[in-house]
Amino acid sequence: MPDYILIPLVNAGVILAVFVAAWAICVAMRDVTPVDSLWGLGMGVVAVATYLQTGGGTQRRMVMTGICVAWALRLGGYMLWRWRDHGPDGRYVRMLAKAKEERGWGFAHAAFRMVFMLQMPLLWMVCLPVQLGQIADTPTQLGVLGLVGAGLAIFGLLFESLADWQLVRFKKSPDNAGKVMDRGLWRYTRHPNYFGDACVWWGLFLIAAETQLGLVSIIGPIWLVFTLTRWSGVPTVEGRMRRRKPDYEDYMRRTSGFFPWPPKPAKAD
Repeated sequence: MPDYILIPLVNAGVILAVFVAAWAICVAMRDVTPVDSLWGLGMGVVAVATYLQTGGGTQRRMVMTGICVAWALRLGGYMLWRWRDHGPDGRYVRMLAKAKEERGWGFAHAAFRMVFMLQMPLLWMVCLPVQLGQIADTPTQLGVLGLVGAGLAIFGLLFESLADWQLVRFKKSPDNAGKVMDRGLWRYTRHPNYFGDACVWWGLFLIAAETQLGLVSIIGPIWLVFTLTRWSGVPTVEGRMRRRKPDYEDYMRRTSGFFPWPPKPAKAD
C-alpha cells in the first residue's frame, strides 16, 4: 500500500484511539467540554505521528511538525485552562440534555455520537496539510512558497495568542462585566482568534503545496475557514453575544467580521 494511503489511514486509527480514550474519561467525569482542547492537541499528535512514519529528518517536515505542535499546545492548553476556569460548556450541557429528553439517549451514547464521532473526521480532514505535506521525500528544504507559508503560520499563531491574552485580561476585570470586547486586536476584527487559526492552516498548506501531493490538502484549510465563518464558529458565537449583550449589534456594524480592518466610524445620533 502506498504511503499516501497508508499514513493517513494509520493517522485515522491514531485519532480514533485518542478520541475513544478521551471519550471514556469524559463519560467518567460526566463532562465533554475537554473535547475542545482535543481539537488542537489531536492535530499535534497527527503531525508527530506523520513525522515518525515518514522518517522525518528534512527541514520541511521539521518546520511543519514544529509549527503544528506549537499551535496545538497553545490552543489545547488554552482550552484546558478555560474549561478549568469556566467549568462545563453550556452548549454541550444543553445538547446532551436535549438528546436524553427527545431521543432517550444516555450520556455516553449521546456524547460519542453527537460530539466525539463528529469531530474525529473533521480533525483528520483539517490537518491534511501536515499529513500529505510530509509524505514526499523532496523537496527537503523550504522554497519561497514554503517560507511564505511558514511566515504566515507563525504570524497567525502570534496573532491569535495575543487576541486570546487580550480577551482573558478584559474578562478578568470586574469593570468590564457585560461590556463588549472592542480593544486591541478585537477593535479590527470581531474574531481575531479565528483569523489567526486560518492563517496558521493556510500557512501550513503553502508549505505542503511545495509537494505535488500536498496540493491535494487544500481541502483542509478550506473546510476550516468554512466551519469558522459559516458553521460552528462565528454563527454560534455571534448568536450568543447578540442575545447577551445589547451593544454587540453596534460592534458588529463597525467592526470587520473576519479579516482585520480599521473600524467604521460611529454613526452620529
